[in-house]
Amino acid sequence: MIDLAAKDIKHTLGKFLVTAMGVGMLLGIVLIMIGVYRGMMADAETLLNDIKADLWIVQEDTLGPFAESSRVYRDMRETIYVMQGIEKSEAMTFQNIQLPSREKPVRVVAVGYDIYGSINPINEARLVAGRALKNEHYEIVVTDKTGFELGEIIKLGRNNYTVVGITHDTVSNGGDPLVYLNLKDAQELQFLYSNKEIQNSVARGVKNSESDMVNVIIARVKSGYDIEEVASEIRKWQHKSVYSAKDQKEILTKNLIEKSSKQIGLFTAILVVVSTIIIALIIYTMTLEKMKEIAIMKLMGLPNSIIISMIVKETLLLGVFAFIFGNIFSHLTYDKFPKRIVLEIPDAWMLFGVIIIASILASFVGVKKVISADPAAAIGG
Repeated sequence: MIDLAAKDIKHTLGKFLVTAMGVGMLLGIVLIMIGVYRGMMADAETLLNDIKADLWIVQEDTLGPFAESSRVYRDMRETIYVMQGIEKSEAMTFQNIQLPSREKPVRVVAVGYDIYGSINPINEARLVAGRALKNEHYEIVVTDKTGFELGEIIKLGRNNYTVVGITHDTVSNGGDPLVYLNLKDAQELQFLYSNKEIQNSVARGVKNSESDMVNVIIARVKSGYDIEEVASEIRKWQHKSVYSAKDQKEILTKNLIEKSSKQIGLFTAILVVVSTIIIALIIYTMTLEKMKEIAIMKLMGLPNSIIISMIVKETLLLGVFAFIFGNIFSHLTYDKFPKRIVLEIPDAWMLFGVIIIASILASFVGVKKVISADPAAAIGG
């Protein structure tokens, strides 16, 4: 039997492909929106995975150091280190700063750590040029997204820093590029005031007690010890909030990403609905254009099932072609976005299933019109 759907599509091939491309761009945006969410999740875990800390010790009653501000004394590191079950402990700082660039300032998150310590947050696998920090002062490791090159001088605060290393794919939980400084330099940037401010504080009898503060103490637990039990002991005796790596991931995903993920989900749902409506309108229009031909076929005794099959096939083919164009569009454009987009195959297949269902639903509009077509209209001209 002649495939009516193929014949009809061949007759209006240009219009069919242009429509599929238009709907495909919408579906491509849907894939990119899903990729934005995946990218946010990946960004949230990048630094945590690089540091590989079992415990995060922060200021009491805070969700620090990422979701809330946290300040603890640096010497808490030694206190934590001597507690039972602790293998390693280090002090770290995290702060948002602006790097002066040739074009415009670059917003980054500066990670301060002790270069002589036992925990290095720089993942060697991500170091694509240069080296990690070796000198106590005035060295900086940047990510390639900042645009800086090895040997460049960056002025931060009162001092100049030399770029000694470049990393790739190192970002904060918010997607901002990471830079790495020695702990003392990072403390100076975060807690040391300007000369005038210090002068005013001295005149008022106020002493700067924050110069030896950090944002968090991280620790790794010895093999054989229960992480939750060690955390409970620290809370009990040191009066600090303590979070495991699992807790920290949950804080980042729930407190910092939850609202964004809901917005992305809503936008994605709206785009899918809009795509379904567009497919339905196109199929309805195509059906109207051939109502006389449909009436003639019904007058010739062609059963409704064959005509309905033609409409459903056209709708499904439109959805399939739109999905293909959407995948091509998303893969051609995702790397142009400023933040990370992660496109995963399971997400694409999930969207394909949604589009097939949406296409079947959209075909009902044309099917209804076919069923109501009057064969007598073919005689009326």
